[in-house]
This record gives sequence, C-alpha cells and structure tokens, in this order.
Amino acid sequence: MGITTAKEAAYDPRVVAFGRMMGAANRLEYLLGRALETECGISHLMFEVLLIVGRAGEAGMSMRAIAQEQVLTTGGATRLVDRMTTLGLVVRTTDPEDRRVQLVRLTAKGEETTVRAALVHVENIQRLFLDPLPADHRERFAQDLRALSHSARDALPRLR
Repeated sequence: MGITTAKEAAYDPRVVAFGRMMGAANRLEYLLGRALETECGISHLMFEVLLIVGRAGEAGMSMRAIAQEQVLTTGGATRLVDRMTTLGLVVRTTDPEDRRVQLVRLTAKGEETTVRAALVHVENIQRLFLDPLPADHRERFAQDLRALSHSARDALPRLR
C-alpha cells in the first residue's frame, strides 16, 4: 500500500493505530505520573526504578543495568539515582566482586515508598487503563503489549 500524499499518510491505518497508542500512552503516563507525584512525592520514572531495584532484592542492581532497563544514558541514570539517594529511597554500595561497579539497593524508606506508590498506581491503572477495556479483552491485550515490549526491547542497541 503506497502513500503518495500527506492525507494518505495521515489516514494510513497503521499510522492512525500507532498514533492512538502513543496518545493513550502519553495521556496515561501524565495521569498516572501526576498521581504518584501528588500522593507519594516521586516521579513515575523514580517509581519504575524502585520497582526494578526491588526486583533485584538484597543483591542490588548496577547503574548500567538500571540505565539499560529504563533506556537511559548512564549519566541520566546516575543523576536520577543521585536524586533518589538524596530523598533517602536508595543507597549505593560497591560491588564486592568488582570494586568498579556501584550497586543500588532500596532503603527501608524506599521499600515503604514502593509499596505505598504501588497501591496508588494499581488503583489508578485499574481505573484508567483496564476498566475502559472489555473484560474479555484484557488478558489478550496484556499479552499483545508484552510481545510489543519484548520486540522493541530486542531491537534496541545495547549500552556499553
């Protein structure tokens, strides 16, 4: 299917579908992020980092792994973790197996903030993201999003 005019481009069903997905994602990101900021005092990106560091448990997670997981530069990840350290949410320690590597771990405050933010986030996800969808489509939708996420992740270049 060839596109020969701007109007055809604007109405191409693939372009329209992707635009709708991006519009929904941007609006949801704004709404969910504002709720986390208002109710928990953290940004959505901080919450995402709290979750991935929480998944790592006591072992902690390297700055490089945080950057890759969040598609940030290592400098961007460092600045974000610096802010989170200032807020008392995480601490940095040296990796006992490689002294050049800094590991990030949750503090007790980080753990408590993660749980509180997750409760707020889950309630808002249910209301704004899942409830508008037909109940019998939700599981398939989640599977499709997982496939898209993995495909996009695999297409990204790896950080060095």
